[in-house]
Amino acid sequence: MGKGIAVKPTAGVVYAPFDGKVTALLPSKHAIDLTNNQGVGLLIHIGKDTVELNGNHFEAYVSLNQLVKKGDKLLSFDIDQLVSEGYTVTTPIIITNTAEYSAVTFEDGNIKIEV
Repeated sequence: MGKGIAVKPTAGVVYAPFDGKVTALLPSKHAIDLTNNQGVGLLIHIGKDTVELNGNHFEAYVSLNQLVKKGDKLLSFDIDQLVSEGYTVTTPIIITNTAEYSAVTFEDGNIKIEV
């Protein structure tokens, strides 16, 4: 799948980390795939097994193939409700095309990609 990190969100909002395009948005709204203008693919997957909720407690503010700018609101989710129903909100963020780059590293909260 690719290299990545996992974060435990403190707010139930996902913002675009870069300018790019929405290349996948699952109907359950718990995961989104973006591709930036340089071709880097990024998957943001909220929680574990949250697909089981069929979109309950999630809201999407973008659509498939939509162009986004860094800072645009992409998704929101109800952290308290997810936790109360037994779901973790730990969110993997994965570079989906890691193999296309000579190195992908994580330093000081930033992702560094070398071509």
